Amino acid sequence: MRLYDSLQMHKNRGPQLSNPQSEGLLKPREAAVELRISFPTIKQWIYKKKIRSIRTAGGHHRIPQSEVDRLLFRTRAKTAPERSLVMRRLSGRNQLVGRIESVQISGLMAEVVVSIGEQQITSIITARSAREMNLKPGQTAAALVKATEVMILRV
Repeated sequence: MRLYDSLQMHKNRGPQLSNPQSEGLLKPREAAVELRISFPTIKQWIYKKKIRSIRTAGGHHRIPQSEVDRLLFRTRAKTAPERSLVMRRLSGRNQLVGRIESVQISGLMAEVVVSIGEQQITSIITARSAREMNLKPGQTAAALVKATEVMILRV
């Protein structure tokens, strides 16, 4: 089979990203762990097209990180009471759940960059707080926005 035919077959298998190399692709089991759902559930979501996946040349599904990020908060709680438990008991209502992109500790301060969808929020917190929360890139975190300050809450 020629490369062109192979690409055409790959193209017709389902939704595709415009540039799959530009972002990370996860195995279904990895995506299920991040979304805190079962492996059979994520397989059903793939088949029902609730979550976008890309097929490898061998026919295996790979899920773009952007799809996991899109569904990240929604899967934490299905009902309003569950969502209010997920939204930690704080006075700040503007809680944005995302993924930690980077943590740079320098002296007494730390810069934490949280990616939320296609955007990033940067917070300056104490180095001690960053160490106590054991913040690392790739972890799920919530940015709490209150006026002009942004606080980080590890979830």
